[in-house]
Amino acid sequence: MLKMGPKTITTLIAVFMLCTCIDPYAPKLKGYDSLLVVDGLITDANTSYTVKLSRTIQNQNASPEVVSDATVSITDDAGSNHNLNDKGNGIYKTDSLEFNGMTGRTYVLHIVTHEGYEYESDQCMMQPVPDIDSLYYDRDQQLVSNGTQSQEGISIYLDSKEGDYNQYYRWAFEETWKFGVPDPKKYNFDMADSSITSVADIKEYCWKNDKSNDILIYSNYSGQAGPVKKQPIFFIVTDKSDRLMIEYSILVRQYSISKSEYDFWDNLKKVNETGSDIFASQPFPVISNIHSINNQGEKVLGYFQVSAVKQKRIFIPLSEIVRLQLPFYHYDQCKRIEAVPAVGQTWDDLYMSFCYYSNYYFVEPVYYPGTDKLEKMVFAKRECAICDLTGTRTKPDFWIDLN
Repeated sequence: MLKMGPKTITTLIAVFMLCTCIDPYAPKLKGYDSLLVVDGLITDANTSYTVKLSRTIQNQNASPEVVSDATVSITDDAGSNHNLNDKGNGIYKTDSLEFNGMTGRTYVLHIVTHEGYEYESDQCMMQPVPDIDSLYYDRDQQLVSNGTQSQEGISIYLDSKEGDYNQYYRWAFEETWKFGVPDPKKYNFDMADSSITSVADIKEYCWKNDKSNDILIYSNYSGQAGPVKKQPIFFIVTDKSDRLMIEYSILVRQYSISKSEYDFWDNLKKVNETGSDIFASQPFPVISNIHSINNQGEKVLGYFQVSAVKQKRIFIPLSEIVRLQLPFYHYDQCKRIEAVPAVGQTWDDLYMSFCYYSNYYFVEPVYYPGTDKLEKMVFAKRECAICDLTGTRTKPDFWIDLN
Protein backbone atom coordinates (compact mmCIF):
# COMPACT_ATOMS: atom_id res chain seq x y z
CA MET A 1 0.00 0.00 0.00
CA LEU A 2 1.34 3.40 -0.99
CA LYS A 3 1.57 6.09 1.61
CA MET A 4 2.31 9.74 1.00
CA GLY A 5 5.95 10.37 1.82
CA PRO A 6 7.46 13.56 3.25
CA LYS A 7 7.92 14.93 -0.27
CA THR A 8 4.19 14.58 -1.00
CA ILE A 9 3.18 16.14 2.33
CA THR A 10 5.54 19.07 1.65
CA THR A 11 4.00 19.47 -1.79
CA LEU A 12 0.50 19.50 -0.27
CA ILE A 13 1.56 22.36 1.97
CA ALA A 14 3.04 24.13 -1.06
CA VAL A 15 -0.24 23.73 -2.95
CA PHE A 16 -2.09 25.31 -0.03
CA MET A 17 0.36 28.21 0.01
CA LEU A 18 -0.06 28.68 -3.74
CA CYS A 19 -3.78 29.03 -3.27
CA THR A 20 -3.84 31.19 -0.15
CA CYS A 21 -0.76 33.45 -0.16
CA ILE A 22 -1.39 36.78 -1.89
CA ASP A 23 1.29 38.75 -0.01
CA PRO A 24 4.98 38.37 -0.92
CA TYR A 25 6.64 35.39 0.70
CA ALA A 26 7.96 35.86 4.24
CA PRO A 27 9.63 33.23 6.46
CA LYS A 28 6.92 33.66 9.13
CA LEU A 29 3.42 33.09 7.77
CA LYS A 30 0.88 35.61 9.02
CA GLY A 31 -2.49 34.23 10.05
CA TYR A 32 -1.07 30.71 9.97
CA ASP A 33 -3.56 27.88 10.59
CA SER A 34 -2.65 24.35 11.56
CA LEU A 35 -4.22 22.18 8.85
CA LEU A 36 -5.20 18.55 9.16
CA VAL A 37 -3.33 16.29 6.72
CA VAL A 38 -4.94 12.94 5.90
CA ASP A 39 -3.06 10.13 4.17
CA GLY A 40 -5.21 7.02 3.64
CA LEU A 41 -5.74 4.27 1.10
CA ILE A 42 -7.99 1.21 1.08
CA THR A 43 -7.98 -1.45 -1.64
CA ASP A 44 -9.36 -4.94 -2.22
CA ALA A 45 -6.03 -6.51 -1.19
CA ASN A 46 -6.10 -8.87 1.79
CA THR A 47 -4.10 -6.66 4.11
CA SER A 48 -4.38 -4.09 6.86
CA TYR A 49 -5.04 -0.56 5.62
CA THR A 50 -3.49 2.56 7.13
CA VAL A 51 -4.73 6.09 7.68
CA LYS A 52 -2.11 8.59 8.88
CA LEU A 53 -3.13 11.87 10.48
CA SER A 54 -0.91 14.88 11.03
CA ARG A 55 -1.06 18.65 11.14
CA THR A 56 0.99 21.26 9.35
CA ILE A 57 3.21 23.45 11.51
CA GLN A 58 4.54 26.95 10.90
CA ASN A 59 8.14 25.83 10.52
CA GLN A 60 8.07 24.35 7.04
CA ASN A 61 11.44 22.66 7.54
CA ALA A 62 10.21 20.56 10.46
CA SER A 63 8.20 17.34 10.38
CA PRO A 64 4.39 17.63 10.58
CA GLU A 65 2.82 17.23 14.01
CA VAL A 66 1.14 13.81 14.41
CA VAL A 67 -2.52 13.63 15.44
CA SER A 68 -2.96 11.12 18.25
CA ASP A 69 -5.97 9.81 20.19
CA ALA A 70 -8.42 10.38 17.34
CA THR A 71 -11.39 8.15 16.55
CA VAL A 72 -11.14 6.94 12.95
CA SER A 73 -13.70 4.75 11.19
CA ILE A 74 -14.80 3.71 7.72
CA THR A 75 -18.43 3.11 6.74
CA ASP A 76 -19.75 1.52 3.56
CA ASP A 77 -23.00 1.62 1.60
CA ALA A 78 -24.01 -1.75 3.08
CA GLY A 79 -24.36 -0.13 6.50
CA SER A 80 -21.19 -1.57 8.00
CA ASN A 81 -18.91 0.42 10.28
CA HIS A 82 -15.23 -0.45 10.73
CA ASN A 83 -13.18 1.16 13.50
CA LEU A 84 -9.45 1.62 13.00
CA ASN A 85 -7.00 0.82 15.77
CA ASP A 86 -4.81 3.64 17.09
CA LYS A 87 -1.22 2.42 16.71
CA GLY A 88 0.36 5.63 17.97
CA ASN A 89 2.40 8.28 16.15
CA GLY A 90 -0.65 9.32 14.13
CA ILE A 91 -1.10 5.85 12.58
CA TYR A 92 -4.52 4.17 12.49
CA LYS A 93 -4.97 0.65 11.07
CA THR A 94 -7.82 -1.67 10.11
CA ASP A 95 -7.98 -5.32 11.15
CA SER A 96 -7.37 -7.44 8.04
CA LEU A 97 -9.45 -10.26 9.54
CA GLU A 98 -12.49 -8.02 9.93
CA PHE A 99 -12.34 -5.63 6.98
CA ASN A 100 -11.39 -5.85 3.31
CA GLY A 101 -12.38 -3.48 0.55
CA MET A 102 -14.70 -4.76 -2.18
CA THR A 103 -15.15 -3.45 -5.72
CA GLY A 104 -18.52 -1.83 -6.30
CA ARG A 105 -18.83 -0.74 -2.67
CA THR A 106 -18.82 2.92 -1.61
CA TYR A 107 -16.76 4.03 1.41
CA VAL A 108 -16.63 7.10 3.65
CA LEU A 109 -13.83 7.97 6.07
CA HIS A 110 -14.82 9.51 9.43
CA ILE A 111 -12.40 11.29 11.80
CA VAL A 112 -13.06 12.75 15.24
CA THR A 113 -10.02 14.34 16.92
CA HIS A 114 -9.58 14.17 20.67
CA GLU A 115 -10.58 17.86 20.81
CA GLY A 116 -13.93 16.90 19.27
CA TYR A 117 -13.42 18.24 15.74
CA GLU A 118 -15.12 16.09 13.09
CA TYR A 119 -14.10 15.42 9.50
CA GLU A 120 -15.63 13.29 6.78
CA SER A 121 -14.66 12.26 3.27
CA ASP A 122 -16.83 12.23 0.18
CA GLN A 123 -18.41 8.92 -0.80
CA CYS A 124 -15.76 6.97 -2.70
CA MET A 125 -16.62 4.00 -4.88
CA MET A 126 -14.03 1.24 -5.24
CA GLN A 127 -13.69 0.74 -8.97
CA PRO A 128 -12.31 -2.50 -10.42
CA VAL A 129 -8.92 -2.31 -12.08
CA PRO A 130 -7.69 -4.42 -15.02
CA ASP A 131 -4.72 -6.77 -14.76
CA ILE A 132 -1.22 -5.66 -15.62
CA ASP A 133 -0.56 -7.43 -18.90
CA SER A 134 3.24 -7.15 -18.84
CA LEU A 135 6.10 -5.45 -17.05
CA TYR A 136 9.30 -5.16 -19.09
CA TYR A 137 12.43 -3.08 -19.65
CA ASP A 138 14.74 -1.90 -22.39
CA ARG A 139 17.90 0.10 -22.89
CA ASP A 140 17.30 3.83 -22.72
CA GLN A 141 19.00 7.14 -22.10
CA GLN A 142 18.08 10.29 -20.20
CA LEU A 143 19.16 13.84 -20.95
CA VAL A 144 20.55 15.87 -18.04
CA SER A 145 22.29 19.23 -17.55
CA ASN A 146 19.73 21.07 -19.69
CA GLY A 147 20.00 18.49 -22.43
CA THR A 148 23.78 18.79 -22.85
CA GLN A 149 24.61 15.36 -21.45
CA SER A 150 22.99 11.93 -21.53
CA GLN A 151 22.92 9.09 -19.02
CA GLU A 152 22.56 5.48 -20.08
CA GLY A 153 20.41 2.96 -18.31
CA ILE A 154 17.19 1.00 -18.50
CA SER A 155 13.57 2.13 -18.53
CA ILE A 156 10.90 -0.08 -17.00
CA TYR A 157 7.57 -0.07 -18.83
CA LEU A 158 4.06 -1.38 -18.19
CA ASP A 159 1.27 -2.62 -20.44
CA SER A 160 -2.20 -2.94 -18.95
CA LYS A 161 -5.14 -4.94 -20.17
CA GLU A 162 -8.29 -3.07 -21.15
CA GLY A 163 -10.72 -2.30 -18.36
CA ASP A 164 -14.48 -1.95 -18.60
CA TYR A 165 -14.73 1.67 -17.48
CA ASN A 166 -11.22 2.71 -16.58
CA GLN A 167 -9.96 6.05 -17.90
CA TYR A 168 -7.68 7.15 -15.04
CA TYR A 169 -4.82 5.20 -13.49
CA ARG A 170 -2.16 5.61 -10.85
CA TRP A 171 0.92 3.46 -10.28
CA ALA A 172 3.25 2.96 -7.33
CA PHE A 173 6.21 0.65 -6.98
CA GLU A 174 8.55 -0.94 -4.47
CA GLU A 175 12.16 -1.77 -5.31
CA THR A 176 14.36 -4.49 -3.85
CA TRP A 177 17.90 -5.24 -4.94
CA LYS A 178 20.82 -7.40 -3.97
CA PHE A 179 24.23 -5.76 -3.74
CA GLY A 180 27.70 -6.60 -2.53
CA VAL A 181 30.56 -4.68 -0.95
CA PRO A 182 33.91 -4.53 -2.82
CA ASP A 183 36.19 -5.44 0.12
CA PRO A 184 34.26 -7.69 2.51
CA LYS A 185 35.75 -8.07 5.96
CA LYS A 186 37.10 -11.64 6.01
CA TYR A 187 39.50 -11.51 8.96
CA ASN A 188 39.76 -10.20 12.52
CA PHE A 189 42.88 -8.88 14.21
CA ASP A 190 43.28 -9.44 17.95
CA MET A 191 45.49 -6.84 19.59
CA ALA A 192 45.91 -8.99 22.69
CA ASP A 193 48.26 -11.37 20.90
CA SER A 194 48.43 -9.89 17.35
CA SER A 195 46.64 -12.99 16.01
CA ILE A 196 44.62 -13.02 12.80
CA THR A 197 41.54 -15.25 12.54
CA SER A 198 38.90 -15.81 9.88
CA VAL A 199 35.50 -14.14 10.20
CA ALA A 200 32.79 -16.77 10.62
CA ASP A 201 30.04 -14.67 9.04
CA ILE A 202 31.28 -12.58 6.13
CA LYS A 203 28.83 -9.77 5.41
CA GLU A 204 29.43 -9.48 1.69
CA TYR A 205 25.89 -9.55 0.24
CA CYS A 206 22.76 -7.72 1.40
CA TRP A 207 19.45 -6.35 0.13
CA LYS A 208 18.12 -2.81 -0.07
CA ASN A 209 14.55 -1.52 -0.44
CA ASP A 210 12.96 1.68 -1.64
CA LYS A 211 9.50 2.97 -2.51
CA SER A 212 8.36 5.21 -5.33
CA ASN A 213 8.23 8.91 -4.61
CA ASP A 214 7.20 10.18 -8.03
CA ILE A 215 3.57 10.71 -9.00
CA LEU A 216 2.71 8.27 -11.80
CA ILE A 217 -0.73 8.89 -13.27
CA TYR A 218 -2.43 8.42 -16.63
CA SER A 219 -5.55 9.79 -18.30
CA ASN A 220 -7.18 8.42 -21.44
CA TYR A 221 -8.23 11.70 -22.97
CA SER A 222 -10.32 9.97 -25.64
CA GLY A 223 -13.01 9.49 -23.01
CA GLN A 224 -13.10 5.78 -23.73
CA ALA A 225 -11.71 2.94 -21.67
CA GLY A 226 -8.76 1.25 -23.32
CA PRO A 227 -5.50 -0.58 -22.69
CA VAL A 228 -2.38 1.24 -21.51
CA LYS A 229 0.71 0.62 -23.65
CA LYS A 230 4.37 1.22 -22.82
CA GLN A 231 3.72 3.36 -19.76
CA PRO A 232 7.09 4.53 -18.36
CA ILE A 233 7.44 3.52 -14.70
CA PHE A 234 11.07 4.07 -13.70
CA PHE A 235 14.46 4.88 -15.22
CA ILE A 236 17.69 3.55 -13.68
CA VAL A 237 21.12 4.92 -14.56
CA THR A 238 23.13 1.70 -14.41
CA ASP A 239 26.51 3.21 -13.47
CA LYS A 240 25.16 5.66 -10.86
CA SER A 241 23.44 3.20 -8.52
CA ASP A 242 24.16 -0.20 -6.99
CA ARG A 243 20.64 -1.35 -7.93
CA LEU A 244 21.79 -3.44 -10.90
CA MET A 245 25.22 -4.61 -9.77
CA ILE A 246 23.92 -8.13 -8.91
CA GLU A 247 20.14 -8.44 -9.21
CA TYR A 248 17.15 -6.11 -9.05
CA SER A 249 13.41 -6.58 -8.55
CA ILE A 250 10.51 -4.16 -8.87
CA LEU A 251 6.90 -4.68 -7.76
CA VAL A 252 4.43 -2.35 -9.51
CA ARG A 253 0.90 -1.73 -8.22
CA GLN A 254 -1.83 -0.44 -10.51
CA TYR A 255 -4.82 1.53 -9.22
CA SER A 256 -7.96 2.68 -11.02
CA ILE A 257 -8.83 6.16 -9.80
CA SER A 258 -11.64 8.66 -10.21
CA LYS A 259 -11.46 11.90 -12.16
CA SER A 260 -11.33 13.94 -8.93
CA GLU A 261 -8.45 11.86 -7.53
CA TYR A 262 -6.63 12.15 -10.86
CA ASP A 263 -6.94 15.95 -10.60
CA PHE A 264 -5.60 15.83 -7.03
CA TRP A 265 -2.45 13.97 -8.06
CA ASP A 266 -2.08 16.01 -11.24
CA ASN A 267 -2.00 19.27 -9.29
CA LEU A 268 0.61 17.89 -6.90
CA LYS A 269 2.68 16.76 -9.87
CA LYS A 270 2.54 20.24 -11.41
CA VAL A 271 3.77 21.83 -8.18
CA ASN A 272 6.59 19.24 -7.99
CA GLU A 273 7.63 20.11 -11.52
CA THR A 274 7.88 23.81 -10.64
CA GLY A 275 10.11 22.98 -7.68
CA SER A 276 7.40 24.04 -5.19
CA ASP A 277 8.28 27.68 -5.93
CA ILE A 278 5.22 29.78 -5.11
CA PHE A 279 6.26 32.36 -7.74
CA ALA A 280 7.00 29.86 -10.53
CA SER A 281 3.47 29.25 -11.82
CA GLN A 282 -0.17 30.14 -11.49
CA PRO A 283 -1.92 28.79 -8.39
CA PHE A 284 -3.45 25.32 -8.56
CA PRO A 285 -6.66 24.61 -6.62
CA VAL A 286 -6.47 22.72 -3.36
CA ILE A 287 -8.40 19.53 -4.04
CA SER A 288 -9.31 17.24 -1.20
CA ASN A 289 -12.23 14.88 -0.73
CA ILE A 290 -12.13 15.38 3.05
CA HIS A 291 -14.09 18.16 4.74
CA SER A 292 -14.62 19.62 8.19
CA ILE A 293 -18.06 19.04 9.69
CA ASN A 294 -17.66 21.85 12.25
CA ASN A 295 -16.31 24.54 9.92
CA GLN A 296 -17.13 24.42 6.21
CA GLY A 297 -14.43 26.99 5.49
CA GLU A 298 -11.62 24.94 7.04
CA LYS A 299 -9.09 23.56 4.58
CA VAL A 300 -8.03 19.90 4.84
CA LEU A 301 -4.99 18.52 3.02
CA GLY A 302 -4.69 15.01 1.62
CA TYR A 303 -7.02 12.54 -0.01
CA PHE A 304 -8.92 9.43 1.05
CA GLN A 305 -7.96 6.99 -1.71
CA VAL A 306 -10.22 4.05 -2.58
CA SER A 307 -9.25 1.70 -5.40
CA ALA A 308 -8.91 -1.93 -6.36
CA VAL A 309 -5.32 -2.94 -7.04
CA LYS A 310 -3.40 -5.29 -9.31
CA GLN A 311 0.31 -5.91 -9.07
CA LYS A 312 3.17 -7.53 -10.96
CA ARG A 313 6.84 -8.19 -10.18
CA ILE A 314 9.86 -8.71 -12.40
CA PHE A 315 13.52 -9.56 -11.71
CA ILE A 316 16.48 -8.14 -13.63
CA PRO A 317 19.84 -9.93 -13.19
CA LEU A 318 23.26 -8.46 -13.95
CA SER A 319 23.48 -10.67 -17.04
CA GLU A 320 20.81 -8.48 -18.66
CA ILE A 321 22.93 -5.37 -18.14
CA VAL A 322 25.78 -7.23 -19.83
CA ARG A 323 23.51 -8.27 -22.71
CA LEU A 324 22.33 -4.69 -23.20
CA GLN A 325 25.95 -3.49 -23.15
CA LEU A 326 25.27 -0.92 -20.47
CA PRO A 327 27.92 0.63 -18.17
CA PHE A 328 28.43 -0.96 -14.74
CA TYR A 329 28.35 0.58 -11.30
CA HIS A 330 31.68 0.97 -9.50
CA TYR A 331 32.39 1.93 -5.90
CA ASP A 332 34.36 5.10 -6.60
CA GLN A 333 34.51 6.01 -2.90
CA CYS A 334 35.75 2.59 -1.78
CA LYS A 335 39.52 2.80 -1.89
CA ARG A 336 41.35 -0.33 -0.78
CA ILE A 337 44.38 0.54 1.36
CA GLU A 338 47.34 -1.83 1.78
CA ALA A 339 49.57 -0.54 4.58
CA VAL A 340 52.69 -1.41 6.53
CA PRO A 341 53.84 0.04 9.87
CA ALA A 342 55.88 3.21 9.73
CA VAL A 343 59.30 3.30 11.31
CA GLY A 344 58.87 2.75 15.02
CA GLN A 345 55.31 1.45 14.60
CA THR A 346 54.00 -2.04 15.39
CA TRP A 347 51.19 -3.91 13.67
CA ASP A 348 49.06 -2.98 16.69
CA ASP A 349 49.86 0.69 16.13
CA LEU A 350 48.93 0.41 12.46
CA TYR A 351 45.66 -1.32 13.31
CA MET A 352 44.83 1.34 15.91
CA SER A 353 45.51 4.20 13.53
CA PHE A 354 43.03 2.89 10.94
CA CYS A 355 40.36 1.18 13.04
CA TYR A 356 40.16 3.39 16.10
CA TYR A 357 41.08 6.81 14.78
CA SER A 358 39.65 6.53 11.26
CA ASN A 359 36.48 5.09 9.73
CA TYR A 360 38.13 1.86 8.50
CA TYR A 361 37.94 -1.88 9.06
CA PHE A 362 40.79 -4.36 8.83
CA VAL A 363 39.56 -6.71 6.10
CA GLU A 364 42.39 -9.15 5.35
CA PRO A 365 46.15 -9.76 5.66
CA VAL A 366 48.75 -10.07 2.91
CA TYR A 367 51.54 -12.57 3.63
CA TYR A 368 54.95 -12.89 2.09
CA PRO A 369 54.70 -15.51 -0.68
CA GLY A 370 54.98 -19.05 0.61
CA THR A 371 55.09 -17.99 4.29
CA ASP A 372 52.77 -17.07 7.15
CA LYS A 373 54.75 -13.89 7.82
CA LEU A 374 52.61 -10.76 7.64
CA GLU A 375 53.67 -8.38 4.86
CA LYS A 376 50.75 -5.90 4.76
CA MET A 377 47.39 -5.15 6.34
CA VAL A 378 44.44 -4.35 4.07
CA PHE A 379 41.91 -1.76 5.25
CA ALA A 380 38.65 -0.49 3.77
CA LYS A 381 35.99 2.00 4.81
CA ARG A 382 33.31 0.38 6.93
CA GLU A 383 30.53 0.84 4.38
CA CYS A 384 32.80 -0.84 1.82
CA ALA A 385 33.53 -3.83 4.06
CA ILE A 386 30.23 -4.91 5.62
CA CYS A 387 26.97 -4.70 3.69
CA ASP A 388 24.52 -4.40 6.57
CA LEU A 389 25.61 -0.83 7.29
CA THR A 390 23.46 0.24 4.31
CA GLY A 391 21.26 -2.82 3.75
CA THR A 392 19.80 -5.90 5.42
CA ARG A 393 21.11 -9.44 5.40
CA THR A 394 17.58 -10.85 5.63
CA LYS A 395 16.72 -12.38 2.28
CA PRO A 396 13.17 -11.39 1.18
CA ASP A 397 10.65 -14.22 1.08
CA PHE A 398 9.90 -13.58 -2.59
CA TRP A 399 13.53 -13.41 -3.71
CA ILE A 400 14.74 -15.63 -6.56
CA ASP A 401 18.46 -15.75 -7.34
CA LEU A 402 18.81 -15.70 -11.13
CA ASN A 403 22.57 -15.21 -11.55
